[in-house]
Amino acid sequence: MKLKKVLETLNSILQGKEKAIKLSLICLLAKGHLLIEDLPGVGKTTLALAISRVFGLSFGRIQGTSDLLPSDITGTTVYHKKTESFKFHKGPIFNHIVLVDEINRMSPKTQSALLEPMEENQVTVDGITYPLPQPFFLIATQNPIEYHGTYPLPEAQIDRFFMKISIGYPSKNLEKEILKIGSLKDSIINLEPIMDKDELIRAQKEVNQVYVSEKIIDYVLDIVEATRKNPYLLAGLSTRGALILIQVAKAKAYLEDRDFVIPEDIKDIALYTTPYRLIPKDENMINRTKIVEEILQKIKIPV
Repeated sequence: MKLKKVLETLNSILQGKEKAIKLSLICLLAKGHLLIEDLPGVGKTTLALAISRVFGLSFGRIQGTSDLLPSDITGTTVYHKKTESFKFHKGPIFNHIVLVDEINRMSPKTQSALLEPMEENQVTVDGITYPLPQPFFLIATQNPIEYHGTYPLPEAQIDRFFMKISIGYPSKNLEKEILKIGSLKDSIINLEPIMDKDELIRAQKEVNQVYVSEKIIDYVLDIVEATRKNPYLLAGLSTRGALILIQVAKAKAYLEDRDFVIPEDIKDIALYTTPYRLIPKDENMINRTKIVEEILQKIKIPV
């Protein structure tokens, strides 16, 4: 299975990021988009670039700033005097893998320019719709500490992300090895593709064929109901959130070389697909991840 080789290659280069790598690949296989909330300098850009290289995909980067315009993302139509015609110049969104760094520094208007690409895999400019290259995988990052000059992501935006993860600092011993090796830039740029885009698209289609039993669906519904009845939450998991939870669990099963979902897939994945979709009554007093952990502990796992 080529995906195993992809996983092994990425783990050998990006040491200490095994969990983040696996979750990123699961999100890609599920045809979703990924939000990474972490501090600067922990390897978010490196991870995104490395994934693009092992699949031989084009890579685009958008740096979130307060003065960034929607046209800086999507592209713009320019009038050419010589030909007396208009020509559309594509923006960085027209890549297979797009890293949006510090997405919450963009104004709400600019953030909204990402909604159509993330939901419809297309961009509409001046009334003309342009399809995005396939596969299309958007990875956005935001700093969890620095709030000055940032705009919180609206619910409609954050709901487009299939998963939210963090990378974290490496252990002291691993960081020592990283400091010895130095920059990984050259190693990543020289990475040879292990799978091509057609093989990746085929794998994404095969994920849809992974079997989900009635017991698994009932287990997901029990989780959904528990979030909706939780006294600390204004709103629990939506139907869209439940569908995403199942789709991501199918991708996890597929990556682990299974053609069926087991309860542990749901339990493991729920911590990365669910907490940020919940709306607490008091944002400052409630840990949404802890709520999900407690719900998962209380609900009986089907056998």
